[in-house]
Amino acid sequence: MFENQLEIQRLKTIEELRQMGINPYPHFLRRDMNISKFRLKFNHIKDTESKSAEGQFVSLAGRVKLIRDAGKAIFANIEDEDGNLQIYFSNKTLDPDWFKVVKKNIEVGDLIFVRGYAFVTRTGEFSMHVSELTLATKAICPLPEKYHGLVDIETRYRQRYLDMIMNPEVRTDFKKRSIIVSTIRRFFEDKGFLEVETPMMHPIAGGANAKPFVTFHNALGINRYMRIAPELYLKRLIVGGFEAVYEMNRNFRNEGMDLTHNPEFTSIEFYWAYHTYHDLMGLTEELFGVLFDKLDMEKVIEFDGMQIDFSKPFKRMSYKKALVEVGEIPADVIEDKDKILAKLKSDGFEANAKLDLGHLQAELFDNYVESKLINPTFIIDFPISISPLSRRSDSNPEIAERFELFIAGREIANGFNELNDPIDQYNRFSEQIKAKDAGNDEAHAMDEDYVKALGYAMPPTAGQGIGIDRLVMLLTNKKSIRDVVLFPAMRPLKNEIKENEK
Repeated sequence: MFENQLEIQRLKTIEELRQMGINPYPHFLRRDMNISKFRLKFNHIKDTESKSAEGQFVSLAGRVKLIRDAGKAIFANIEDEDGNLQIYFSNKTLDPDWFKVVKKNIEVGDLIFVRGYAFVTRTGEFSMHVSELTLATKAICPLPEKYHGLVDIETRYRQRYLDMIMNPEVRTDFKKRSIIVSTIRRFFEDKGFLEVETPMMHPIAGGANAKPFVTFHNALGINRYMRIAPELYLKRLIVGGFEAVYEMNRNFRNEGMDLTHNPEFTSIEFYWAYHTYHDLMGLTEELFGVLFDKLDMEKVIEFDGMQIDFSKPFKRMSYKKALVEVGEIPADVIEDKDKILAKLKSDGFEANAKLDLGHLQAELFDNYVESKLINPTFIIDFPISISPLSRRSDSNPEIAERFELFIAGREIANGFNELNDPIDQYNRFSEQIKAKDAGNDEAHAMDEDYVKALGYAMPPTAGQGIGIDRLVMLLTNKKSIRDVVLFPAMRPLKNEIKENEK
């Protein structure tokens, strides 16, 4: 397991420590505070004449990040979750024999427990004058060389623990993610929404157009599908009498991986009885305002080289208007399948000629519009054929009462007035089956139980989903979803492939 020369040497050190009666993995070491609190409590000594808090002993713990050996004295840097601190000890501040043991055996990467008092060095650096030092955990694997650090992207994602050790800003980003998630939860709870949990394994893949992961339930002897969305279960709860519910959890889609897609991802879906998709757009805009206030962020942010303005009301534009005005597609083209296919082909895009008009319009949108929507924009009134769970517009049955929110050229949210007509829903599912037979392997399957649930009457309801990972990317200025997912999916290494083959 630990086979390189440096690791073998550290294993020898561990054995030598044991032979000296020193446990390299002790427990029950209790610190008084973390480094940031230590700094806060004693920072005032910089303004005192003595530059010292001598006699006010405090215990800290941290990982050794740097050692500077000056012979009979040692300066080192330790780091915990929230801060980094220089420490000083010598053969006078520690027992001389113990100083020799420490000097020989404590290395960069080890976790240590120290006790001492705050002081300021001659060069003006706030530090701890250590009088006690205990090895808390001996590291076998050496850290990367400090001047070059850990910059290899593959290694950072595969060994997130090492990434967090070497790059403290990574911990900061994930703390920000946690704040975002908790703020969203509090926002919806304050609005009267009830948090619920629905199944992760579904008998039928549904709730979104996506390819599912398939697993097998041994006891039942049947396939189960890792959920691609919780939508159909959440709407069953609306039928059952809950009027405002949300779920924030994982979804799974057996699709490609790129800068904005991971096979498992986090989203929030919420459903609000007796409200409309216009209410949802207002709620979403309000949520962004709360997030910006909580994160203490300016309303104009930079993301991937773009300036994005959240200070103004979010723009609203119809799907077809966006095709014409943003995508610069002639109005006569967007209403003609043959012209759409010719346009796509002439510009080097592929499209399935069997697709209906709505799906071909979606090809136009994806290729000519989406990337140009930089400032927050609600695109509303989608083609009905690409919105199998949305309510039809009363004024135009070919239009769904649906919106998507785009920011920085990416979809952030999707919402609509829910289809609650069971006959219409059954017919839509039937159309989806035809689409699946025509080659669309992401089309919905028939869910008769859901149609039956609608038969018991679902109130007029609006529902929405927001991609949490993409939202965090936006608010932390990260280009890749792997930068905001602690342990992203990665292609297997050669040795992992061999193990799977066994």
